Amino acid sequence: MIHKISIEDIDVSGQKVFLRADFNVPLDQGKVRDDARIKAVLPTIDNLLGRGARLVLASHLGRPKGQPKEELKMDPVATRLTELLGRTVIKLDQVVGPVVNKAVADMKNGDLLLLENLRFEKGEESNEKAFAGKLAEPVDLFVNDAFGTAHRAHASTVGIASYIPAVAGLLMKKEIEELSRSIENPLRPLTVILGGAKVSDKINVMRHFLQLADYLLVGGGMANTFLAARGYDLGDSFYEKDMVEEAAKIIGESEKSSCRLVLPVDLVVTRELKPGSSFKTLEPEKINHSWKAVDIGVKTVESFGECILNSAMIVWNGPLGVFEISPFDQGTMFTALKVAESEAYSVVGGGDLVAALEFLNLADDINFISTGGGATLEFWEGKELPGITVLQDKT
Repeated sequence: MIHKISIEDIDVSGQKVFLRADFNVPLDQGKVRDDARIKAVLPTIDNLLGRGARLVLASHLGRPKGQPKEELKMDPVATRLTELLGRTVIKLDQVVGPVVNKAVADMKNGDLLLLENLRFEKGEESNEKAFAGKLAEPVDLFVNDAFGTAHRAHASTVGIASYIPAVAGLLMKKEIEELSRSIENPLRPLTVILGGAKVSDKINVMRHFLQLADYLLVGGGMANTFLAARGYDLGDSFYEKDMVEEAAKIIGESEKSSCRLVLPVDLVVTRELKPGSSFKTLEPEKINHSWKAVDIGVKTVESFGECILNSAMIVWNGPLGVFEISPFDQGTMFTALKVAESEAYSVVGGGDLVAALEFLNLADDINFISTGGGATLEFWEGKELPGITVLQDKT
């Protein structure tokens, strides 16, 4: 287990705190469309303000690549934060410099302000030492609550820790505890469900869990690559041709491990990937050249459900079909229902699957949903995340 000092372990009264949050939220016509990431940081904000900290909030938004862009300014985030907190959030148009330094110097205990988009500055993603020093200049303490960026060595997640003490926020602490538990001390039997499009994105996660899990269930586009490795002709289905050999190796490794690898036994297929297109459910060997697999079938859902029913803990990353287009969301939905109805403790990795669960109104039935995408996967691979490594250790 990773043990890091958190804000609960220190006195923050009167401290000028730089809180790195993940407010990288989707926008729609200048308004926040989904505020889940903002809400996830509220406990940390409330805790720090309630104990008299002077709070400087900072986040990136989108991919401006070091250039200011009007459509990626933090104003919509400030507006939504104001609504959620019930108090005015002062938003600055700068990230560093004299204006920021004076505004922070004038703060009183319990005040807060929000900086402009960190990625408007070229030194952010390159972890430029001088820029990190400017971020640290007006503050006393660095609190990282942006688990979703913990796998990135940026100035606001790593570089700033060279200048001021760095500790975990409540969300970061929770992420570390929950994800560590799922790989270091999981409840048994442990079932891991992996979906999404590409095997190449999750090959190391699969290998890690082959040595740890009792069941490994594979769906989504990545399952097509495994079925191709088993010799099936999947017609016009998407799969990674350059990963077929690697998938075959994984199948071989699973046969030598105590983990049972479960692949789809039937697939929902269509000729056109669009709403309202005709579809049918076929076994893999019956798919002809003009059809493409876009979801797992009913028999596969039942097969997955048997494993889920026998589980004490479930770890899940990635949707099991093209969930954005109905009715190709059915495999993900019915599997999610089985997870929600089971007595197992469920941990879901971030990214597309969280969007799918929220779209299906099933997110509240999951015990823990990680706010990370790539960060969650790298944590499950067993990698050290730089945004966590720089936080002060408990001794």
